[in-house]
Amino acid sequence: MSRDTLRIGLLFSATGSYAALGAAMRAGAELAIDEVNADPSAPVRLDPVPVDPGGVTAAYADGALALLRDHGVTHVFGCYTSSSRKEVLPVFEKHDGLLWYPSHYEGFETSDNVIYTGAAPNQHIVPLARHLLARHGNRGWFVGSNYVWAWENNRILREALMEAGGAVMGERYFPVGETDLGALAAQIVRDRPDFVFTTLIGESGYQFFRLLREAAERAGLDQPRDLPVASCSLSEVELPFIGAAAEGHLSSSVYFSTIDSPQNARFAERWNARFGYLGQACADAEATYIAVHMLVGAVARAGATGLAAVREAVRGLRFDAPQGPVEIDPDNLHCQMRPRIGRSTAAGTFEIIFEEAQPVRPDPYLVWVNAPQAGRGEARRPDHLRLVT
Repeated sequence: MSRDTLRIGLLFSATGSYAALGAAMRAGAELAIDEVNADPSAPVRLDPVPVDPGGVTAAYADGALALLRDHGVTHVFGCYTSSSRKEVLPVFEKHDGLLWYPSHYEGFETSDNVIYTGAAPNQHIVPLARHLLARHGNRGWFVGSNYVWAWENNRILREALMEAGGAVMGERYFPVGETDLGALAAQIVRDRPDFVFTTLIGESGYQFFRLLREAAERAGLDQPRDLPVASCSLSEVELPFIGAAAEGHLSSSVYFSTIDSPQNARFAERWNARFGYLGQACADAEATYIAVHMLVGAVARAGATGLAAVREAVRGLRFDAPQGPVEIDPDNLHCQMRPRIGRSTAAGTFEIIFEEAQPVRPDPYLVWVNAPQAGRGEARRPDHLRLVT
């Protein structure tokens, strides 16, 4: 029996300054599309239309418009940066489309035209703040790419440091793609903070890791030990671009390729067979993979493919993802997921050193409402995170 075909959009920058991540996210979508199309029980067959904005923020709106208006697409998987997401939101609202946004982000947003399958701030920056304060100290140096992702995450971490009696020793922002960061690295080494928090993305981040390692070594420091760098975005597909300086950095995420589970083993096997040349699977690729499967699950539940029907059917929908069980919160259309912290290794992976015992309900506005987490037990504030031993 033939299935109806559903055309979907893929709006990822597989070229440009953060091409490694964009390519990995598109690969995550393609892996899920292959699985759906090979499954005769799936309610639809997916026909992807890829658009590559090249990492240019203004090009995302044009790409979204082309998909929604010219290709007749309703569902688009795409965007990595928050600036690109904010660029396309008016287009989705005007043309009645649904953006499946598969990236960790800074929060403080909900939209009827977006399903968020990446981590919310209480699932990445809050766990990282607690870990840094407990294990490293309360004097931080912040460096980031100059857009909303960096501004908001730095604001959250700054407030955590202030409440703990700490200090932000320095804070600098640079255009996306900026690599002239040698003076910055030298300044940070001179200041000797307890840790560095980076929200630099793409080539800017890779160069910063290299330059900071070199500056620390010239000063006789063991950078991972004496000047640890933490991030909420560093992932497996980026480590090869950093080179010899890739080992020993902290990253807060809901997925790492080293998760030990049958679901992740199957995912990793399929990923490595087709996309191993991109590096190990990463959180944003897995979030895109989840998003595609969630769309198909919602179509099966709704018996329809339109925005309104899918948006209602996706509320409370669960998927047994590589990271573990994921559920879309019926109130804010973000996902319940399990926070983790990893330390990068020379093998291009992350050793998981910290994780929550169960999925955490998304709290994009950090209001800490008195509600059960993942439908189980008492309300859990961020101080209930558990250290892996």
